[in-house]
Order: sequence, then structure tokens, then C-alpha cells
Amino acid sequence: MSEGAAPAGRRRSDLPVRAASGVVMIIIAVAAIGYGSIAFTGLLSAAAVAIAVEWAGLMGAGRVATRLLVAATALPLILLILLGSDVPREAILAAAVAAALAVALLSRSVWNGAGVLYALLPILSLIYLRDQYDGITLTLWTLVIVWATDIGAYFAGRAIGGPKLAPRLSPNKTWAGLIGGMVAALVIGVALAFPFNISFRLAGTAALLAAAAQGGDLFESWLKRRAGVKDSGHLLPGHGGVMDRVDGVVPVAVIVAGLVMVGYP
Repeated sequence: MSEGAAPAGRRRSDLPVRAASGVVMIIIAVAAIGYGSIAFTGLLSAAAVAIAVEWAGLMGAGRVATRLLVAATALPLILLILLGSDVPREAILAAAVAAALAVALLSRSVWNGAGVLYALLPILSLIYLRDQYDGITLTLWTLVIVWATDIGAYFAGRAIGGPKLAPRLSPNKTWAGLIGGMVAALVIGVALAFPFNISFRLAGTAALLAAAAQGGDLFESWLKRRAGVKDSGHLLPGHGGVMDRVDGVVPVAVIVAGLVMVGYP
């Protein structure tokens, strides 16, 4: 999410559409998390496939390479849906890595292979978090950190302005926005620690997670600039593509899942 003034060409009339679709997306995500693993896995699987398609577009992949990338992204998720908790998560992760290597070799493009991991790793991470004890609140906390980062960065960037963070990649991002996002994430992350049953050790990483979210945003901005496009896609009204909405979630979900795996919390 960009902070500061709206980009040139974006009309104020777009804001109600962006706000409404953003609220709808949050409601759908929260409902899927609360309803159960089947709905959540299904929703995330659809998102992963959409990300794979958008990544292929940003890479300028041909029809065959795009289909290969999408199929490689879908296969580990199909395996997970069919076998559920009976399949070890390590096996799913190994399948994801194998799929990425296969795509890279068959399409002769490391970037195409990287797209499989970009689409799958955050999705598998969120599914892993949802499957934990207190997984509902842990997954919600992870997403709330990203949302708090976006909101804090947006308002701090508008109110303070100042030096640009990475003008060549995202001209609206400022250092003030980065700091505002980190502060907002830390405050919200710690405030929700007790009601969400999140350890204060994990909550204390919220500011660093916010920095990672901003890094994910900048990386996706670099990909779009490299491809010469404004949005990763046009699936979401007023929001561009799926990648445009989950760029901050990608690194944060992977990092939180990694911390949980090693027993950090």
C-alpha cells in the first residue's frame, strides 16, 4: 500500500471503491480463518493460483510457461487439500521446492521458478499458522500486523512527509511512513498479545515484521517497474491484482511461520 498523496491519474472517486472492496476482502479473510481449514485452504489456494498468473504476466512468460507455473503452484495445494493433516508439512514444503525447480528447468527461467515459491510459501505459511493451537488468533494477529503497518505508514506519510524511502521504486513512500508503520505495528501487536494469546516475545518482533512488510511492498514495486506496469493485475476493484494486496503479507507470513516452527514464541 502506497502512502502519501494518491498517484497521478487516480481520481478521488476511486477511494470509495477501494475502501469498500478492502473491507469486503478483510471480512472474507476473517470469515475463512474462523470457519475452518477447508474454507481457509480453499481461499488461499485460489489466491496462490492468481499470484502465479500475475507473476507470469510480470515476467512476460509465454502461454506454455504460464500454464506450467500455474500447474506447479496448484499441485502441492491439491495434495494438501486431498490429504489434509495426514501429509507432513515437510513433504508439502519439499513438493513446493521440487515444483519450483521443475519450472525453472523446464522453462529455462529462474524467475519462473521463483514465482512458484513466491506464490506458495506465504500461502503454506498461513495454512501452517492456522493449524496451530490458537491458530485462529495467531493467523489473525499476523494479518493485523500487516494491516497496521499499511495504515500507520499511510497516515504518517501523509502527515509528516519528508525524505523518500525508495523514490525509484515507490515515489510515495517516505522514511516517516516506514517509521509510522513500524510504530503502529508494534503498538497494535503488543496490545493484542494478551487477548490473542500471543507471547510478548513474538509481539515484540512486530516492528521488524512491519519493516519486512514494507520490504515486500518495495520488492513488488520493483517487479512492476521492471515489467513497466502500474498494477500486477486487475482482479480486485480499485486495488489492482492479488499481488498488490498481499505484497506485505508474503514476507511477514513466512517469517512468523518460521519463528513458530523453531519455537521462538
